[in-house]
Order: sequence, then C-alpha cells, then structure tokens
Amino acid sequence: MDQAKSTPDWTHLRAFLATADSGSLSAAARALGLTQPTLSRQVAALEDQLGVMLFERVGRRLDLTDAGRKLLPHARDMGVAAERVALSASGQRSEVSGQVRITASDITAATFLPKVVASLREIAPQLHIDVIASNDIQDLMRREADIAIRHQRPEQPDLVARLVLDAMGYFYASKSYLDKHGRPTTRAELAKHDWVSFGDVDRMVGFMVAMDIPVTPESFRSSSENGMVAWELGRAGLGICPMDIYHGERAPDMEAIMPDELHVTFPIWLVTHREIHTSPRIRLVFDVLAEAIAAR
Repeated sequence: MDQAKSTPDWTHLRAFLATADSGSLSAAARALGLTQPTLSRQVAALEDQLGVMLFERVGRRLDLTDAGRKLLPHARDMGVAAERVALSASGQRSEVSGQVRITASDITAATFLPKVVASLREIAPQLHIDVIASNDIQDLMRREADIAIRHQRPEQPDLVARLVLDAMGYFYASKSYLDKHGRPTTRAELAKHDWVSFGDVDRMVGFMVAMDIPVTPESFRSSSENGMVAWELGRAGLGICPMDIYHGERAPDMEAIMPDELHVTFPIWLVTHREIHTSPRIRLVFDVLAEAIAAR
C-alpha cells in the first residue's frame, strides 16, 4: 500500500475537526481563517480519500455520520499531537516572552492553574505568568488581565471566547457531617439539611428550587463570596454545597450526595482580547489553557 496515499492530509483532518466542532462550514471556515469554498473542498477531499461520507445536512447544521463519529476521536488525537508540536516549537522562540495575566475564580486559580503555569514554564521559559483570582469579566475590558476562565460567555464584541468544556458537578458534604446527620436519599430529605452558599443566598435558593430541591433562605446557615472559603466551610462539616467534580474528587473527606440522580453541568469558557491573533505569547498561553481544561 502507498503510505503517502493512505495517510490523510492533516490540513483535511483539521478542516474535518473544525466542521465537526462548529456544525457548519461557514463557522469552521471563520475559525480556521479560510474561505468557505476552500474548507468545503478540504472536507470533500478527505471524504473522497476515505471513501465515506463524514457529514449529513440536518436543517442548517452539518451532523456527523456514523463514519464521521468513528473518525472523530482519532482526528482529535492527531490534533492534540500536532498542537503539542506547535506549542513546543513556538514556546521556544525568543519572541515568546513577557507577561501574560490569567484571571479565574479563586478556587480555579488556587487548585488548577498552578500545574498549568508549571507546564507553561517548561514550554516557554521566558514567559512571566501572573494569576489573578477574580470573578469579574471586566478585568479583561479594563486590560487588567489578558485571558479569563469563566462560566458565562461574555457579550462584549471586543472579546474572543472559546467554549472549551461542559463540566459536571455534584452536591457534596463532609463524611463527618453525613455520619452525624444522615445521608439523604430524596430531594425532600436533602432540603432539610444545612447548606453552604457560594455568594448570594437568594440566587442559590432560586437555583436549588429550579432543581426541585425545596430549600429556603433559612437552609443556608453558612456562606461566603469566596469559593475557596465556602468549600472549606463545607469540608468543616457545616453543610451541603455544590462543587465541580475536578475539585470534589480531590477531597477524600467529601462525599457526593445522590450522584446517580443529582448533578449540574456548566460551561467553561476561555476569553481574551482580539489581539490573540497578533500576540504569540497570548496565543500560546490560550492554547495551553484550552488543552489543559479539555483534558480535565
């Protein structure tokens, strides 16, 4: 077999990945900086080479066929490998230096970002990374930060956002608290327990009631605007609180409550300025962060 003919062109695979992620040729073309006809030809060339249809049109969207779904994880593996090569090469270039400021929630800044910063130091030793623990998207607008990790997509037109992951969380309580107060098995039992609020209590009540957990403001006996503090209040046995699985599973003293029935999902967005397209250091840090978050 002719290896050159049997191995798909990475340019065509990249077009396939972008189309699979965006669900449309126009959006994929914008993401790759190509014209739609060029991207369409690249996808068609891959289909011709493999002898299968990879997409089918459903209304205005392009959905993956069975063959496309089977190809997708292999194409992603190739994409990750290609990105690592590019990141390593670009990070070693002398111009990739200077300061990049990353803002994230306090708990993400404290427990997730240190390992990412360590990876960045290996890839680009000349970078200086400043981590800012804050929940204010205006940090970017005021140029107090370069990249933000957020759970809501910003509406400001001068910002670029990428949805990196739909994360999952559970409701947790300390094992000592559950040993003392019992382990709830229904939503009604759950509502009778003490709760820890992350920030505004009324907002938390509305969130819980929407999930058919009939709590009241009086249920929240402890609270903090600081996520790290609220989580530590829960670990101290003061009540039940929601938490991302990434952090919850790293606390052996905490136990997920009714995990088969109750969970929450939330998006993780990476946000930066449009100058990402012209700044090698911001582009590098943005891509490393995206890879690390997706790997969670």
